[in-house]
Amino acid sequence: MKLLKNLSATFAIAAVVLMTGCSNDDDTNNAPNHAPVELGTSGNYVILAKTSIANTPTSAIEGDMGISPAAASFITGFGLTAATGYATSPQISGRIYAADMVAPTSSNLTLAVENMITAYNNAAGRPSPDFIELGTGNLGGKTLTPGLYKWSSSVTMPTDVTISGGPNDVWIFQIAGNLTTSANAKIKLAGGAQAKNIFWQVAGYAIFGTTSHFEGIVMSKTGITFQTGATFNGRALAQTAVILDANRITKP
Repeated sequence: MKLLKNLSATFAIAAVVLMTGCSNDDDTNNAPNHAPVELGTSGNYVILAKTSIANTPTSAIEGDMGISPAAASFITGFGLTAATGYATSPQISGRIYAADMVAPTSSNLTLAVENMITAYNNAAGRPSPDFIELGTGNLGGKTLTPGLYKWSSSVTMPTDVTISGGPNDVWIFQIAGNLTTSANAKIKLAGGAQAKNIFWQVAGYAIFGTTSHFEGIVMSKTGITFQTGATFNGRALAQTAVILDANRITKP
């Protein structure tokens, strides 16, 4: 009888240890579950702006570019060649669309801009952030895991930043001020993280420093500037203007 009691106690302790170990593993691997921001038709463009797109040659842009309600004359520095309903440029692998081009381009762009604003508001309105005021806005040297991040002021990246997570994980960054990266600062993806699942909602300006590299979907209410030689893997969606200077832009 005593032997049976001892065996029962041993099995009970082992079961508790096993359950505790499993619980800890689940906590470690369980990233916050956030749905991606739905871009609608604004996701058809690698660059989308409302007022102007100004380029200092020579840039290399992969994908389509659009502007609305401004006309094609507000797209400068690309050497556009007009076609029916769109234009082309040796600096752009896709097509360029503007509000004054023939139907259905104008209505398509109107919808894309509406979707861009809806996406911005969706990202800005996500409740219950997982991280608040991380680094007081200085992200230099940090590794960012999946989740919803919120700052009440500006965010800077003076040095490299790593975004680490799986291919289906989502990052949403709510920034009430500006987003700026210093010259040569780079975002690095790790663990299978994908730029298409990284969303930057920026109420102020987004400014990417000389020869810096950035990843993700940037939705700016004020404007997006790529300084000389900056590279970008993502989408630049601006409710005002986008400025480029010999940049390489690739779609995610």
